[in-house]
Amino acid sequence: MRYEDFTGQVQARAGLGSRQAAEQTVRATLETVAERVPDGVADHLAAQLPREAAEPLRRVVAVHETSPHERAEQRVHGERFDLPVFAGRVAWRAETSEEEALRRAGAVLEVLDAAVAPELMRKLEDVLPPDIRDVLPSGRASG
Repeated sequence: MRYEDFTGQVQARAGLGSRQAAEQTVRATLETVAERVPDGVADHLAAQLPREAAEPLRRVVAVHETSPHERAEQRVHGERFDLPVFAGRVAWRAETSEEEALRRAGAVLEVLDAAVAPELMRKLEDVLPPDIRDVLPSGRASG
């Protein structure tokens, strides 16, 4: 899938007024996902996406690659946080409310679901806590 198609689908599904809003939403959501999941999952997701969509996933570094001092200055993979923190981070990055951020993140994750291999979405589901998992497309998320 081309980046223009990815962001265009996000824009349509989220009902966003501009391509820039869609791009900001994609970056905000994927960067926050990358902070929550292990680095291997983020790397596998990035490998199946267009370069521009993969960049936010690769911008985050793995916890084991940093010292405690560096962790305070960098975003890291594998952080443990729940849905309120997820919503807050996406909202802050997308410059919107938490409710709107979750709606937009749902659109990004729907497009992601169509863009990557089904087994990779299952891995993503497996590493997310149940409350964040609820943001995944209903056809993929369980329980």
